[in-house]
Amino acid sequence: MKLEAEILKRSDNKCELCASTVSVSVYEVPPQDKTSQDNCIAVCANCLSQIDKKIALDQAHWKCLNDSMWSEVPGVQVVAWRMLNRLREESWAADLLDMIYLTDENLAWAKATGDHENDATVDLHKDSNGTQLLQGDTIVLTKSLDVKGSTLNAKMGTVVKNIRLVENNTEQIEGKIEGQTIVILTKYVRKQGV
Repeated sequence: MKLEAEILKRSDNKCELCASTVSVSVYEVPPQDKTSQDNCIAVCANCLSQIDKKIALDQAHWKCLNDSMWSEVPGVQVVAWRMLNRLREESWAADLLDMIYLTDENLAWAKATGDHENDATVDLHKDSNGTQLLQGDTIVLTKSLDVKGSTLNAKMGTVVKNIRLVENNTEQIEGKIEGQTIVILTKYVRKQGV
């Protein structure tokens, strides 16, 4: 039986963190040398987006850790510990952190990424008005921009469709203007239709 099938069978096709049955997939808990049942968990799209910091943490959602932190699956324990640490400013999360038990080996694994030192804040791509930008959005330039290395001048009010988010820089997006793909600073754009 394939690893993914074994994990989904173990979890009864439910998220091993919140028990949701919507969009469940297998997540390999980093960092790992080899993939095994112990270091992979079944997670729903909502949990995964928050684990990967693609969306802001929903504190009410993570109260599910009250149950899942007692799982015998090491990967579930590690993710529960990391998420509780992100929410440690909440009194209920601090209480759960005091109760959760991890072996020395699993605690070392949980600390290995340094994720436990982060707080609940998430860096998202936002336009000049603070509206979240998503892949594929349409934006309008709020300032005329000279494009470096080109004679192109992108005028204020130019509409750019189907933008791409720059992966490791929340202050930049990519878009096509006059057939040329350029990097645009988010502080000079406004999401269209908001």
